[in-house]
Amino acid sequence: MLERFSAALMITILLTGCASPAGVAAAGSNEALVRSIYDAFARGDAAAVLGTFDPGIVWNEAESFHYSDRNPYVGPDAVAEGVFGRVLSDIAEFQVRPQNFISEGDTVVVFGRYKGTGNATSLPLDAQFVHVWRVRDGKVTSFQQYTDTEQFNRVLGS
Repeated sequence: MLERFSAALMITILLTGCASPAGVAAAGSNEALVRSIYDAFARGDAAAVLGTFDPGIVWNEAESFHYSDRNPYVGPDAVAEGVFGRVLSDIAEFQVRPQNFISEGDTVVVFGRYKGTGNATSLPLDAQFVHVWRVRDGKVTSFQQYTDTEQFNRVLGS
């Protein structure tokens, strides 16, 4: 009887992709962390955003993007100076508007739009993005951006 129960339990685990309540909770916690980053960014709370980053975070902007010239950015200070500081000085009223979140394990994928106006061109920005976040032990360890680089570069005048 015990052998049959063990076999049934093993089959159930294999069929569910080894999902466990702890794994589900971690995925939910990771999504909550990433959501908090977007909320803090919208409030202009840089300390809260950077506080979620692992000291060794590896941050990559989309290929052929204006800010990919220093990829990969390693560490919160590199991201703050090389990405956030430059974006906020180049784009008036810059906004990051997340729309959909997909979480699985240590990965959170976010679909959304960037909004703002190019300071050099006065052109409006309305570009879609996909962000891929990796979280370990409650800290963001990596970030990969995908966006409409052509529109962004046009708005920036580059």
